[in-house]
Amino acid sequence: MSSSAPRVYAGRLAKTAVFAPNGDQLGVVRDVVCLLRQPPERPRVIGLVVEVGARRRIFVPMTRVTDMDAGQVVTTGMVNLRRFEQRESETLVVGELIDSTVTLSETGESVKVLDVGMQLHNRDWLISRLHVRTGKSGFRRRSETRSVPWEDITGIADDQGDQAVDTLLESVAEMHPADVAALLSDLPAKRRIEVARGLTDDRLADVLEEMGDNRRIEVLNRLDSERAADILEQMDPDDAADLLGDLSPERAAALLELVEPDEAEDLRRLLVYEDASAGGMMTTEPIVLPPDATVAQALAAVRNPDLSPSLAAQVYVVRPPLETPTGKLLGVAHFQRLLREPPSTLVSSVMDRDLEPVRPEAPLAKVTRSFAIYNLVALPVVDDARRLLGAVTADDVIDHMLGDDWRERPETDEEGADVHQ
Repeated sequence: MSSSAPRVYAGRLAKTAVFAPNGDQLGVVRDVVCLLRQPPERPRVIGLVVEVGARRRIFVPMTRVTDMDAGQVVTTGMVNLRRFEQRESETLVVGELIDSTVTLSETGESVKVLDVGMQLHNRDWLISRLHVRTGKSGFRRRSETRSVPWEDITGIADDQGDQAVDTLLESVAEMHPADVAALLSDLPAKRRIEVARGLTDDRLADVLEEMGDNRRIEVLNRLDSERAADILEQMDPDDAADLLGDLSPERAAALLELVEPDEAEDLRRLLVYEDASAGGMMTTEPIVLPPDATVAQALAAVRNPDLSPSLAAQVYVVRPPLETPTGKLLGVAHFQRLLREPPSTLVSSVMDRDLEPVRPEAPLAKVTRSFAIYNLVALPVVDDARRLLGAVTADDVIDHMLGDDWRERPETDEEGADVHQ
């Protein structure tokens, strides 16, 4: 964990005031809710039990917490006032872990849990350490207190491996797809597939785009062919093509036969290119408009909520046809420039004609150089006739610069500052 991440102890967090962004107090913390995982995986803290009003306790997800320390908790202010009901797979840190007895794995000694420390790691709060009492207190006997890593104890999570799928689905409902992908990767294979099957098609497509190659191949291969094809249709074309390229040729061919013909044609075209080339990284669905389109039409296209920020940053002005491969690329209209122009202005009069596109065979080094030279978040890809084939976005470039397995490589795990006194 990052050395800048403070450790917050649940026992000291209890009775801490909870505030809205405007400073109004919502209530006080009564407990912390976590999902225990099989060792050595650290338990994930999913929310707080907050008492509001007259002994009414509600659940506040960690996604609604913007700041947390031993002195106060600040939320987004948007909370569900439905009464908290603990689910079978959930564990109350204050009510169930503190004062429980666990075993030190190295010595076999039984110790009492005095407090539970948690830290922020990649946008997730994880239980990292336990403050415990060793030995027995009494006449002529001395007990000692110490802090031990979660990984050094046993006897606390042995029966907690089977988390209810509906609970997990609810806990990930508001999480970023990358965080859901990380959570699924931590689960046993059986549970991972069960949760993946419970996600909607568009949600699972977003999650698969954020998964490492091995995990997403496993998930897609465990889905029935019809659903797997539906998922591929929901994914960005470049990510779907990458995933198809990692499958066995027989499985990939079978799925392509089930994908809608127009989308299957795009995917087959992408599969021709080398993975680390402009063609292999590009998406075939950038914003494309004719030269007689207006700024108002361009801004309306940019507002599409399904577009990534990098794709929404610029509009490609081309001659018909408008589907990739398009007619000749005339220029690029940048979002910031569009915001400064009257709505009735033609995009052809405000487009950038100097931006040099790349060919689909351009290697990663040439693509990254173009991004650096022009300070871009997306770059057009054209053929020899200057027809627009697609666009490479900054996030795809970064993915390839980090290497194929970057999502599955462990990060340096350093212990952070301790706020427990």
